[in-house]
Amino acid sequence: MCPETTCPMSQAVLQAYTDGQEDETLLPLVLVNGRNEPLGRIRQNDSVIFYNIRGEREIELTRSFTEKNFREFPVHQSLPVNFATMIEYQQGLDVLVAFPPGGVLSDTLSDVIAAHGLAQAKITEAEKAVHVSYFFNGKKSDPLPNEERIVIPTRKDVRLFDEAPEMSISDITRATITRIKDPRCNFIVVNFPNVDVVGHIENEPAVIRAIQAVDRHAGILIDEAFKQNMAVIVTADHGTVEKWLYPDGGVDTGHTDSPVPFILIHPDKTLTLKPEGELTDIAPTILTLLGLPTPDSMTGAPLLIQDKKSFAPVGRLLLMILDGWGLCENPTGNLIACAETPVMDRLQKNHPLSRLAASGVAVGLPPKTVGNSEAGHLHMGAGRRIYSDRLQIDQSIARGDFFNNPAFLKVMNLTKQNKSALHLMGIVSFFSSHGSIEHLFALMDMAKQQGISRLYIHGMLGRRGEQAQSGERYIRQVEEKCLSLKLGQVVSVIGRYWSMDREDNWDRIEKTYRMLVYGEGLKIAGE
Repeated sequence: MCPETTCPMSQAVLQAYTDGQEDETLLPLVLVNGRNEPLGRIRQNDSVIFYNIRGEREIELTRSFTEKNFREFPVHQSLPVNFATMIEYQQGLDVLVAFPPGGVLSDTLSDVIAAHGLAQAKITEAEKAVHVSYFFNGKKSDPLPNEERIVIPTRKDVRLFDEAPEMSISDITRATITRIKDPRCNFIVVNFPNVDVVGHIENEPAVIRAIQAVDRHAGILIDEAFKQNMAVIVTADHGTVEKWLYPDGGVDTGHTDSPVPFILIHPDKTLTLKPEGELTDIAPTILTLLGLPTPDSMTGAPLLIQDKKSFAPVGRLLLMILDGWGLCENPTGNLIACAETPVMDRLQKNHPLSRLAASGVAVGLPPKTVGNSEAGHLHMGAGRRIYSDRLQIDQSIARGDFFNNPAFLKVMNLTKQNKSALHLMGIVSFFSSHGSIEHLFALMDMAKQQGISRLYIHGMLGRRGEQAQSGERYIRQVEEKCLSLKLGQVVSVIGRYWSMDREDNWDRIEKTYRMLVYGEGLKIAGE
């Protein structure tokens, strides 16, 4: 057990809970010395390793430290740092990358559609823009020929989305109806993000409203598609609120390991589906329905029981992704079962339904891990299993070559040459899709092996996938690790709401930056 005198930051997090704060929005905590001076701030010629994965929520903070002529908020003008990231967050960032991408995927669903001269549209709001474009298209940033990307702005008039669970769903629906009515648009992908986004907030009435809004607007789009004789597929990328409770009754705001629905609404009423499949089966199924060839690189299989020669291909298809809508037969803690969902109830009763695996090895993740939006959309579009960054990093640690990673070695060698400090920053969690505490521990072990003398850790806490108030436990584990290594201090802690943004909320990122560089935040007395 870590005593208060040697684990001050975990004790500070515990006190923050008493004061009414929570992990996700925790205000910055800063360790100070006996003279009330912040400890472990990022200084000139220091080295930083941002060990998060996924990447879309890590770009803004990385830019603030590495981008020349950065303009989004005032930054320290003489603060060159040696900056490394666990994976590539975005092409062109001035950083070392420990685990570079394997390259873009070819022969994805969108590639095949574009290659045959068909027009396609991807529609969602900004919260999910990267998923229906970059990930769905096989990690391609630029639109394909005849591909339109429509991103509805995310509302800025609310602090958290439970204040407006409907989000921008009416605007998404209007934009989608316009494309449904356009006969030139052959393939439409629309993502309703509400269930996933609001489901990450512990507010049951708001989640119910989000579920019911998605159900209602799904019905509107299906009715419009029916008028245009379009085929419709209703599915999801992963589960969320169908398993709202932990076994002890605590609220679980994270993703789940549940299967997701795959419902086919087709002009040919005789078509039937296999009872089970995986997200990788979606792309070959859509290509079969459109009468297009399936590339050999797609290892998924069509979900249709009938041979493709037994029915006529459709000219137009709508793929509707109800983000976070999982399937669970247990009604206990199942908020989808608690909500009024007449549209989805009718669809599951009257149309062909498959249950698709959307977690663990089925989407390239470690066994028994929950699904996430990145892996879900990537596998929907790729039609094959793609090993995740997390799995590759876990395997690298297990093999031992993680500790000889060239990017990490270079940063640590520069730290020693400059007689400066090494800073490790990122999410402190085991279940987050943005990183793992095990990756942090591996970096701490490597710093010890490499003879780093000054090691500072800046932790980011989140509620997603974690039990309430789990942040204190994680920070305590990191502080105990520092004690066992006789190296390092946790010097900053902040909620991920402030540090991991993807919607240009630069005021949040500035709060994190000023904590890291200037030590702004609630001062916590060190040993």
